[in-house]
Parts: sequence; structure tokens; C-alpha cells
Amino acid sequence: MCDYSLQGVPSRPVKVGDKLVTRLFNSFTTGFASVGEPNVVVCLLPGTEIAFDHEIRVKGLFRSIRRWIRGTRVGERLACFRKIRMDEVNVHHDALELPSGETVLLTRLFQGQHATVLQLPALPARAAEEESHRLADGVA
Repeated sequence: MCDYSLQGVPSRPVKVGDKLVTRLFNSFTTGFASVGEPNVVVCLLPGTEIAFDHEIRVKGLFRSIRRWIRGTRVGERLACFRKIRMDEVNVHHDALELPSGETVLLTRLFQGQHATVLQLPALPARAAEEESHRLADGVA
């Protein structure tokens, strides 16, 4: 759910409607926190769709110092959370897939960007059935 580098940080699962902010955890890993819980990582599921308040900004390449400081805007506000390079160990797996098809690692996102969770991925039929039975039985 959350990248390996965030295992030692308090976390919780994502919910539809969550207001998120990009934040630096452990002094080196960018992740999502709830606006009201800045020290808790919000773990997104692959397929979670989010909308940023403004164009997504990523850490720019070192072509110019100004671009590196301001970052590069990717021209997109919508993104779908993905896990990539899962066959590789000790690398970051959390990424955003943009409508253009570009994939951006979360570690490249600028801090302080706000987003809203639009939709969670659909549960497989069996998991959805088990969840409905659990709710019908009054188990929380």
C-alpha cells in the first residue's frame, strides 16, 4: 500500500473525498498526508484517482536553476496512483499515471501540493462480496 521507504511512519488507508497534501517524510521520501493529519501517511491503492487543485509540479531537471527551484508543471491536474517496478527491490514503487500516459514517481513531486481523492479502485468481485457480508453482519 505505501512505499517501502515509508514503513516506519504512522499511516492509514485512503478514503474517497480525502483532502491530501504532498509532504516529505523521513527527510527523503515524498508521500501523501491528510490535510488534517500532516504526520500520518495516507496509503493509496493502485487505481486510486486523484485531482490536484493546480497543475502538478514535479522536481525539474538541472537545465536551469530557476526551473529546478520552481519545478516543472506537467500540464495535468488528474492522476491515477500506480505501483511500478515491483520486480525491483529497494527502489521507489509509488507513482502517478497522468492522462497523457506519462508516469511520475511520487518522490519527484513538489511538497505542498493539494489534491482530492475522487475514486478508489473497484474491489474484485470476491472481495466486494466479503465486504458486503461483513457489513450485513454488523462487523466493522
